Amino acid sequence: MDSPCCVPVVGSALSPTKADEMAEEFKALADPVRLRLLSIIASASEGEVCACDLTDPVERSQATVSHHLSILVRAGLVNREQRGKWAWFTVAPEKADFVRLALGQEPAAIG
Repeated sequence: MDSPCCVPVVGSALSPTKADEMAEEFKALADPVRLRLLSIIASASEGEVCACDLTDPVERSQATVSHHLSILVRAGLVNREQRGKWAWFTVAPEKADFVRLALGQEPAAIG
């Protein structure tokens, strides 16, 4: 069977604004520790993770984990909520599909 040789992969090119936004997201993901942190947060059965529970899984100090988490927050991939002494992290709902794709998962089905 013949297949078309030049079928577009996407429907349209990115706007400059969208390209800037996505570049920041990709920069935030361009580190193995941040990818691990994001995957831990995204896979949390409770939907959120305390910063205090993130140092052991990535084998990094609290200061290093805080630095990486702040980059994920600035990129808009995770949300941070302060509760007393500890910060809690969730995947930003508006970025959930992007996070799923970045972590090798299928986007959520709608409906």
